[in-house]
Amino acid sequence: MPTLPWTVPNTPPTRAEAVVFASRFETRTLWGALNFLLRTPTVWRQVSRAPGGYGATLRAAPLRRTFWTLSAWESADALKAFAASAPHGPVAAGLRTGMRSFDHRTWRTTTDALPLDWKDALRRFG
Repeated sequence: MPTLPWTVPNTPPTRAEAVVFASRFETRTLWGALNFLLRTPTVWRQVSRAPGGYGATLRAAPLRRTFWTLSAWESADALKAFAASAPHGPVAAGLRTGMRSFDHRTWRTTTDALPLDWKDALRRFG
């Protein structure tokens, strides 16, 4: 599972502002990476129908225990609602103890820039 394709739950309006969220996390063990991968389909189904979601993708390097997410939202409130709701909220909370590190970035862009570019997102992590 190297990269899940850009999934668009809602067609964004033209030339509108979008909130971007990118994350990078590493699990403590390979078992933690497998645990994450086993829960990915459930959360991915949620992403594909998330209110206010303009698109999302996931990049995985499971043998390195490292994962990245990249998503665009109509607002910070839509992003927060998704993050807190089930299944994402409970799954994320359950995986937290198995994480070695977690980092994220947020920024704004226009919907005309979607789908987002992985190169730009990874550059923001340095």
